[in-house]
Amino acid sequence: MSTLKPKLFTTLKDYTKEQFFKDVTSGIIVAIIALPLSIALAIASGVSPEKGLYTAIIAGFLISLLGGSRVLIGGPTGAFMVIVYGIVTKYGVDGLIMATLMAGVILVLMGLCQLGGVIKFIPYPITIGFTSGIALVIFSSQIKDFFGLTLNEVPAEFIGKWEAYFKAIDTIDIQTTIIGMIALLIIILWPKINKKIPGAFIALIVTSVIVKVFNLEVATIGSKFGEISSSLPMPQFPAFDLNKIPLLIGPAITIALLGAIESLLAAVVSDGMIGGKHRSNMELVAQGVGNIGSALFGGIPATGAIARTVANIKNGGRTPVAGMVHAVTLLLIMVIFMPLAKMIPLAALSAILIIVAYNMSEWREFKELFKSPKSDILILVVTFLVTVLIDLVKAIELGMILSAFLFMKRMTDVSNVNMVKMDAAEEDEQEVFDFNKESMKLRTSENVQIYEINGPFFFGAADKFMEVMSDLGHTTKTLIIRMRNVPSMDATALHAFKRMITMCRKHKINIIISGINEQPKKVLKKASVYELIGEENFFTTIEEAIDYSRKIN
Repeated sequence: MSTLKPKLFTTLKDYTKEQFFKDVTSGIIVAIIALPLSIALAIASGVSPEKGLYTAIIAGFLISLLGGSRVLIGGPTGAFMVIVYGIVTKYGVDGLIMATLMAGVILVLMGLCQLGGVIKFIPYPITIGFTSGIALVIFSSQIKDFFGLTLNEVPAEFIGKWEAYFKAIDTIDIQTTIIGMIALLIIILWPKINKKIPGAFIALIVTSVIVKVFNLEVATIGSKFGEISSSLPMPQFPAFDLNKIPLLIGPAITIALLGAIESLLAAVVSDGMIGGKHRSNMELVAQGVGNIGSALFGGIPATGAIARTVANIKNGGRTPVAGMVHAVTLLLIMVIFMPLAKMIPLAALSAILIIVAYNMSEWREFKELFKSPKSDILILVVTFLVTVLIDLVKAIELGMILSAFLFMKRMTDVSNVNMVKMDAAEEDEQEVFDFNKESMKLRTSENVQIYEINGPFFFGAADKFMEVMSDLGHTTKTLIIRMRNVPSMDATALHAFKRMITMCRKHKINIIISGINEQPKKVLKKASVYELIGEENFFTTIEEAIDYSRKIN
């Protein structure tokens, strides 16, 4: 099955030495970008720094090896920070490993069940809402380390967090704030000097040297975490706590959905940049395997990283080899230089994540969505607020439920049942039916009524149907129902149809159906309603239906 074939096997058929050198160069540059991000995201997620590197190395390698995209780079991302921090706080690192493994299995199953295309049905306002919400939460979580605030414990809740910050505002450490500002300025301004070497990497080196040379009393990775391991641990399957599994199902599904959404969005973006076409189902399988691998090595959740993927493309990477080189390079850096990481100031890592939060915020898209219909604005604002104030899992759930209800309302609004009584005295054209000139010459007798259903005939429109049916006159002998504009009907609509038949039989009214489409016809046949009405009472055109009504009246 081609949709479940890794892109690596496809790209290697025409692989050249020139492309190999480009992939290697790009992989090394992307590794340098991923190094500070992986460390910063791990710390912000509530785990030790090396776990971010384990994730980038193991998951990054597996995602590139098995993925359905040519250029996608996998690893830890800011989108997971909020959910990971929440899991670690409630269930510990073991709970996080369990949730990541469960999410990996869910992603693999999604890919095997060909659900890669289903992700596109998640409404855009939900995606922007929770992405912007996560960005604000990430920014809020970095205030303590950026300003060196003295706080014994930072509340997990957004409002509680800011209340604690304002109460501790007089504890701002000037040295820490200066280091954070220097790092922030380097990250912002460095691209104007050199676009190849990432500003975040330069910021870490410069601020670490400043802290060391001037012996500043600034919190560093070493002062917070002590010695950091410079080698990969042996893979280890965690001891599953069966009591925790029901509690972790929700977070695991959220991790899987976030991983699927972000990776496939990144794949779509990269397709546009290189003129390629990714294999979405294979990508989901690869993301699942990558997360399983990351969890077994003690890492955190991973997904496709848009920023690192774009950097890979801009530096010449065009095959999964670049992503694999990125992972191997990170491994070498960890083994050789990890002891030096303890010198990195936490304020510099906070500066990196503040930039990540800004890039994630998508404030331009957020602002643009306020020009959309009110229902979309409502979904956007609710998802954003619930993400920030309550919980990311609840935000996605509520956003999807709200979207579904609003979609049903829209369908109900566009679905309608119209009646036109075409008696012999009528001369005006009926816009509701939009008859052609020949049809307009047709007239029915006083005891024939014609109804037309427009739009999907589902539970949202069933009440409208029965309300109109209740207005049938006592003199009506024949009812013609025109269904040319009904693409589908559901069980509630079918039930309404049966009630209409019962009512018509009670009043001895003949029923004629005109222009029924295939799906509604199948529904009626399966429920034996088609036979109940009688095949002789179904007609392709309204003209045939009216002619027949004259014969039976």
